[in-house]
Amino acid sequence: MPDNHRSKEVTQGVQRSPNRALLRATGFGDGDFEKPIVGVANAHSTITPCNMGIGSLAERAEDALKKAGTMPQTFGTITISDGISMGTEGMKYSLVSREVIADSIETVCNGQSMDGLLAIGGCDKNMPGAMIAMARLNIPAIFVYGGTIRPGHYKDRDLTIVSAFEAVGEYCANRIDYGELLEIERRACPGAGSCGGMYTANTMSSVFEAMGMSLPYSSTMAAEDPEKADNAELSARVLANAIKKQILPRRILTRMAFENAIAVTMAVGGTTNAVLHLLAIARAARVPLSIDDFESMRKRVPVLCDLKPWGRYVATDLHRAGGIPQVMKILLLHGAIHGDALTVTGQTIEEVLKDVPPDPGRDQDVIRPWNNPLFEQGHIAILRGNLAPEGSVAKVTGFERLAITGPARVFESEEACMEAILARRIQSGDVVVIRYEGPVGGPGMREMLSPTSALVGLGLGDKVALVTDGRFSGGTRGMVVGHVAPEAAVGGLIALVAEGDTITIDAERNLIRLDVPEDEIARRRNSWQPPSPRHTQGVLAKYARLVSSASDGAVT
Repeated sequence: MPDNHRSKEVTQGVQRSPNRALLRATGFGDGDFEKPIVGVANAHSTITPCNMGIGSLAERAEDALKKAGTMPQTFGTITISDGISMGTEGMKYSLVSREVIADSIETVCNGQSMDGLLAIGGCDKNMPGAMIAMARLNIPAIFVYGGTIRPGHYKDRDLTIVSAFEAVGEYCANRIDYGELLEIERRACPGAGSCGGMYTANTMSSVFEAMGMSLPYSSTMAAEDPEKADNAELSARVLANAIKKQILPRRILTRMAFENAIAVTMAVGGTTNAVLHLLAIARAARVPLSIDDFESMRKRVPVLCDLKPWGRYVATDLHRAGGIPQVMKILLLHGAIHGDALTVTGQTIEEVLKDVPPDPGRDQDVIRPWNNPLFEQGHIAILRGNLAPEGSVAKVTGFERLAITGPARVFESEEACMEAILARRIQSGDVVVIRYEGPVGGPGMREMLSPTSALVGLGLGDKVALVTDGRFSGGTRGMVVGHVAPEAAVGGLIALVAEGDTITIDAERNLIRLDVPEDEIARRRNSWQPPSPRHTQGVLAKYARLVSSASDGAVT
């Protein structure tokens, strides 16, 4: 037959022959080339306990995907341990890793023309990084959480990683001896899984379940429990169905889904990092979202869950009490979430929650009923004023004192502040200012868990405020205001604060203000010069050139 009479199918098959030859080497047979190719983004790593159990979950998911009629292809992506890098230069790479994870997953899936994506992650940035990629790619996708760590135990109390950070301050205040500090360190993290309180990892896993991108109950499972591996298998089967029915992420990641995510964040007492990450995911999903949406939701949704860092319980306790579905059912019955939002299962939120009891069980006190919450309003407030005209993010729940006016104690880095705290140079009533730690100035917007935990350990957690253009760990508690924007490095007013200036923080009025006359501020601004970049090459220099304001999610 003349070449010009060859069928289109044969012609395309000939053209694809070299591609198929390479795929045959990876295990493809003659009947596999018409099957959907599914990327399994595997964040397994022995760098951190959060991720060291993920490899087996990827294998379980891969096997289930094959049985479901797809062709899975596993590839790796990175992780940075926030807890291990905390308080060091390494922490500058944490938020950067969110972008690297998103870029790497997008690159592989588009580069290899994949038809679906199952991403497995554990540490804090694995989740938003994967979700940003899912929103960009808009191919059927599901997220599998690696699972939470079980609590450690010492002297009849549950321990988490934050217990170890706060013990440093307790030791410096002579409230415990070195032997007890060492015992807490030894027992705080007993095995695999992400940090156990409602910190960033567990908040973001809860958020993804609330948004419908993960399966019900999956966000609070323990990493080492058999049900976590079962969940990986079920997630693979659900993804295969989503590919068949073309249930795409942007059909799920709607404005309703983001509002549901914010409501659940408030109800569980989640991390302030949820603000940063949800803004970034919304941008990738092309959904309009602003920091003011968090303030609006705060006024509508009470805190229902008694969880660490400021509460009594950890994520495994929440799981036994009914998990995120129980929290969502309460919110649904009181009009605080959208029941008609779609999930990756093809069901709506209301359908997913159909068999969940309307009220939390009376045999537990982790989840409180709507009419008897821990706090009447949410715990994440958006503060504005001359010190943060683009906004800032504060934790305000758990303290009787929601306002403070005091003298500024100014530090140009986290290390300088930590030195002053441990030397007992910070006094009750001070307003600690840590600047040049923002997305550009850090660069990388480090978390300030070390200084905030030290203040708590010293007994100053509710007596001292801390203000920064950096951010906070999900484990942070105390009177803290972060994400101050514009940041110091781009000329924000925080750069002009002088030692001893009076600063007012009033969460009830959503106010953060530098109490300095305008003419003095103008004089200082005229003499201010932007500092030289701390990094001039490598990934941090690239990040500093590309990153946006924290009020926009610090996206690149």
